[in-house]
Amino acid sequence: MSLTDRLAQAQLDRGATPPPTTATSSSNGQRQRVHSKEDPFLELKKTVHARLVSTIGPKLYDANKTQGEIEQQVRATLQEVLANEETPLTMTDRVRIAQEIADDILGYGPIEPFLRDPEITEVMVNGPHDIWIERDGRLHRVDGRFGDEAHLRRTIDKIVARVGRRVDESSPMVDARLPDGSRVNAVVPPLALDGSMLTIRKFAADPFTADDLIAFGTFSPHVAQLLRDCVRGRLNILVSGGTGAGNTTTLNVLSSFIPEDERIVTIEDAAELRLHQDHVLRLEARPPNIEGKGQVTIRDLVRNALRMRPDRIVVGEIRDAAALDMLQAMNTGHDGSISTAHANSPRDALARVETMVMMAGMDLPVRAIREQVASALDLIIQQTRLKDGTRRITYVTEVVGMEGDIITLQDLFSFDYGAGWDEDGRSRGSLHSRGLRPKFLDKMAHSGVEVDLKVFMLDGLSR
Repeated sequence: MSLTDRLAQAQLDRGATPPPTTATSSSNGQRQRVHSKEDPFLELKKTVHARLVSTIGPKLYDANKTQGEIEQQVRATLQEVLANEETPLTMTDRVRIAQEIADDILGYGPIEPFLRDPEITEVMVNGPHDIWIERDGRLHRVDGRFGDEAHLRRTIDKIVARVGRRVDESSPMVDARLPDGSRVNAVVPPLALDGSMLTIRKFAADPFTADDLIAFGTFSPHVAQLLRDCVRGRLNILVSGGTGAGNTTTLNVLSSFIPEDERIVTIEDAAELRLHQDHVLRLEARPPNIEGKGQVTIRDLVRNALRMRPDRIVVGEIRDAAALDMLQAMNTGHDGSISTAHANSPRDALARVETMVMMAGMDLPVRAIREQVASALDLIIQQTRLKDGTRRITYVTEVVGMEGDIITLQDLFSFDYGAGWDEDGRSRGSLHSRGLRPKFLDKMAHSGVEVDLKVFMLDGLSR
């Protein structure tokens, strides 16, 4: 036993309170969290919660009542149950406890206030007593906490059950979504060693538009107009970037440029895209059931989409052998398809697509795969999350064709990393034109879309 452990044990033997800590390491290397901030009303909340559920439990699922009526009844009954409690409470404590219990029954417990906050973009639960949020691109630990592991698991089960999915020891990882489209990932024991983990990537109540991304500095007005023309000109576009770089948000904005008179099929693992066109068909992959049957993959949906007479196919993310089917679709008359992939650069994105095609097990020669990729893709948009938390488009790259066995690329726009940082730690860089005329302009002209060539000139118009 270490000196620190012996001192702590001596304090406990004398009845003293151990010093507050947030994490220690046990002898077997596992990370153990010890928290000093306990909820003094935890038992009271459990009691009131149990009485409330026993009083109006069946009414929570009354199909004849609206959500507003159910919420009103829960809050009214909650006040009655609290009033009958003998525990002395201040008005502030009474209001707080009532709100926390209402959030637990009607929403998602301790994380409900963070889901309501429009400035928070991500909620991360690292076990029942450790909650983090992302605001303005920075991580912050918050005071919220679940009562225990069972409380956290009930919340996870509530989220995944609403989209027909499950998470348990036999299937300890799950991707799901909230009703507003926010992306959810959960990992539970035995994979999660320190308690269940829940990650929620929030989406704005109103989907971001091109104007919003311009205001955020993601791209410039001139680049936005170029991308709008590229989508309307039926170029096949791949959005690449790291995790959390904003790929899906950019994909959603690009999809909004698709003309209203086209039939669009969207394919996703968990439905996140929100398109406002009139003719949108949304498909969502399905995991296997408890017997290991019934799985429907992205690849299955891409193949099926080809039979649905689509004008456009939009795939939320390509991460496996579905890349082969997506390339086949782009090469067989389905121009204007858009998708995303995780990669650190446009060149890496091509390498990833090549690797994912190999996962299909077709034993294709590398040159044949590269010819398919070069023929299918027209444009790669690279998105990066900078160290200041902002998400920027850092490359707009054209896929030119093949030279020997190599796919040739040319950067039309690139981010100026050399501009440095201001006094607030924010990047001064911007997206600059490289002064090159893209070869895809002829393809766009066939769709009746003309591009103002000034956007490609080295005169600062792209800033």
